[in-house]
Amino acid sequence: MSELRELYQEVILDHNKKPRNFHKLDDANHHAEGHNPLCGDNVTVYIQMDKDIIKDISFLGSGCAISKASASLMTSLVKGMTVGEAEALFGRFHNLVTRATSEEDVESLGKLAVFSGVREYPARVKCASLPWHTLHAALTSEATSVSTE
Repeated sequence: MSELRELYQEVILDHNKKPRNFHKLDDANHHAEGHNPLCGDNVTVYIQMDKDIIKDISFLGSGCAISKASASLMTSLVKGMTVGEAEALFGRFHNLVTRATSEEDVESLGKLAVFSGVREYPARVKCASLPWHTLHAALTSEATSVSTE
């Protein structure tokens, strides 16, 4: 196993064991729930919006290490972003986990690059992307519940 792949696994395991922003955000004014029936992942994303800015964000849920690590990294990165910036990051992340991307694109995602190998395991793509689809639902208020099915 390459050093880089080992590092990626360590980051995912760290965010799974000690997830950042893992609590209910009591003053959230947006939220959504996400479910992955295939894997059993469940996530609820809570957001406190101030106009177009994600002032604070958190999540609760249970599931596999990839899902929890993805939610942890996502909440850490989008805090302080505008809705447009968060949606653009979601698009870039989705490309990372679903299609071949250049090394430059992977590197431009910083810590999210740890999920670059997920596309090799189609069932795990849903695990990694569930928190992001749930974030999208919370931001757009299109639905309060999303599913990977």
